[in-house]
Amino acid sequence: MEWRSSKDLDFLKARAIDATKEAEQSVKQIIQVVRAQGDKAIIDFTQTFDKVSLTSLKVSQKDFQEAYDLVDDEVIQAIRLAAANIEAFHAKQKATSWFEESEDGSLLGQKVTPIDSVGLYVPGGSAAYPSSVLMSAIPAKVAGVKRIVMVSPPQADGKINPGVLVAADVVGVTECYVMGGAQAIAALAYGTETVAPVDKIVGPGNLYVTLAKKEVFGTVAIDSLAGPSEIVVIADQTANPSWVASDLLSQAEHDANAMAVFITNDRALAEAVDAEVQKQCAELPRQAIAGASINQFGKLFLVETLEEGIELVNRIAPEHLEVITENPEQWLPYIRHAGAIFLGPYSSEPVGDYLAGPNHIIPTNGTARYGSPLSVESFIKRSSIIRYSEKALKREASAIMSLARFEGLEGHARAIEQRVKGGSSRGTESNDQTNNRGNRHYTMH
Repeated sequence: MEWRSSKDLDFLKARAIDATKEAEQSVKQIIQVVRAQGDKAIIDFTQTFDKVSLTSLKVSQKDFQEAYDLVDDEVIQAIRLAAANIEAFHAKQKATSWFEESEDGSLLGQKVTPIDSVGLYVPGGSAAYPSSVLMSAIPAKVAGVKRIVMVSPPQADGKINPGVLVAADVVGVTECYVMGGAQAIAALAYGTETVAPVDKIVGPGNLYVTLAKKEVFGTVAIDSLAGPSEIVVIADQTANPSWVASDLLSQAEHDANAMAVFITNDRALAEAVDAEVQKQCAELPRQAIAGASINQFGKLFLVETLEEGIELVNRIAPEHLEVITENPEQWLPYIRHAGAIFLGPYSSEPVGDYLAGPNHIIPTNGTARYGSPLSVESFIKRSSIIRYSEKALKREASAIMSLARFEGLEGHARAIEQRVKGGSSRGTESNDQTNNRGNRHYTMH
């Protein structure tokens, strides 16, 4: 790992999503072709990019049944356990509508409504990520989304990985299609003969998927523009160097551009972790990927104090943060920017990736400064509710008209003036009726 000064964070600039003009133009062209040619474009691009000939885009019930036969029972049970934990955690995030009625009959409130339809992008091809299905589908389901559509690239046999299909079935994905890349994002955003468009697209992908999400944003909502995975571990002399090294490598093996950063105030620990990273990396099946990640974005910071280390964490704003110190909870009030925070030696990052319950789709590239993990809130929208009584309008009319006229919007002012000058509106309650209401506050699920 490269030893760095806490003042030297230039390497973070190299992690920004920086596409070539060729890549951006390619994505735009793919989207245009899908909009024009629909299913045919998806099939053609799948042949070009994945070297797979598709005869059908939609996953059949038979495909789901066969998937169960191809996945070990132990894995199926693990998927179900993870799904239960994730659902239990996200159920606590449910928002409710609320309305508050005042004595004069006015009512203000907020109506919470789930998004109608969501598209889930699940990376595939040579990799398999059932956990990504769980993390993206379950909060949508808890939020009340009725139509949950999953897309994932094909394997060499033209089918989606069976583990991914089992996860989709366990969580109740309503539609599933074999397609990947920018073309899949275009299909979700604009629709084809087979795929109806959705309202929001979530889930991680490669550069082309990310660029496509950026391109269709506005036509649909998106969760974020995700970058490569990253982890920061801050530790003191109580940490086990072997465990720290393994956690750093757990993210380095994701991608050659993944980032693994270690921060400590103990030189002996820093040297031991550095040695362990090199040793363990050589023994990993994905040694080439992990090694490239460590060589490029593996950084080690030796700081004077843990306070200095925590401030460094806030400047990095990592996706994953592990705090392995004598009393990790004491640092929690001082951590301002991190997507997920793991406290203590037994809270290894993969615990959060798979089973604990919190979402593992987390802001990257420093966006934890303002972003949050995917949640139930990601799949709802809020409408403001306003109902004024005659008494309330007359009380506040002067202030409304003053502001409207200050902004040069005479039509706004006259809309209020018409009402306070007199006259009646059919269906308007009398003041006697509204005055008898009293204060009310209620919620609606």
